[in-house]
Amino acid sequence: MSLFTTLQNIVPQQALSEFAGKLASSKNPTVKRFFIRGFATVYGIKLDEYAREHWHDYQSFNDFFTRELKDGVRPIDQKDGGVVCPADGKVSQIGQIKQNQILQAKGKNYDVGQLLADHKLGKAMQDGSFATIYLAPTNYHRVHMPFSGTLVQTIYIPGQLFSVNHETAENIPDLFARNERCVCVFDTEFGTACVVLVGAMIVAGIETVATGKLKRTDQIQTQNHNLTLQKGDELGRFYLGSTAIVLLPKSAGTAWQGGLHNGTAVKMGQLLGICYQSPKRF
Repeated sequence: MSLFTTLQNIVPQQALSEFAGKLASSKNPTVKRFFIRGFATVYGIKLDEYAREHWHDYQSFNDFFTRELKDGVRPIDQKDGGVVCPADGKVSQIGQIKQNQILQAKGKNYDVGQLLADHKLGKAMQDGSFATIYLAPTNYHRVHMPFSGTLVQTIYIPGQLFSVNHETAENIPDLFARNERCVCVFDTEFGTACVVLVGAMIVAGIETVATGKLKRTDQIQTQNHNLTLQKGDELGRFYLGSTAIVLLPKSAGTAWQGGLHNGTAVKMGQLLGICYQSPKRF
């Protein structure tokens, strides 16, 4: 295990993330200007694609970090049965769920039921398909619907806050099933499907359109919903970066696009794959 991953077992993950969250939510002009300008300079962020093109238009660093895109800059692929990328970022892994195992990194798998904190729900995903998208700090940090469906449940699962980059994925077993996360469960044209929003080190919070910003607790929080969303609609957002995992059942018959592999850069709305099933409109 590398020094970087070893240190993450030592630092106070929750306290560090909560402290970062307080600074990121500050509306103090000096504080917000310092963090926004500093972050933009370090990562070379331009605002050309965003609805608000001036630094002073943002009320806090969090407001800046979850900035909205201009209309039309991320066209949503509308192919029948198409599954689109839920976020800007890079493919971490993509492929088939082998029985109940999801590939995390070369030589490392984890259990889908453990990820969802619900083995009955995990069983529904057995032999299905998955796509794991990593959002770097520079990326647009809103997560959108990869398919159309009705949100029927959200499950907040407390956990650790390891970084979720390539190095930690290769070195920390069950990384995504150990970190804090929110499971969004959908009724879709091809059966039950899920999108999992995974927290990470310094992530100050996870929000969904159905729940608002989720409050950190030591207990699993389950909420039922009846919210129909179309492919491309906003589903949620991260306050600082992390990972979105799309899970599709075997019944979807998903065929992923060629050329998608670890490290492939992707944009929200681009086609990831096609589900070959009889259509059922939402």
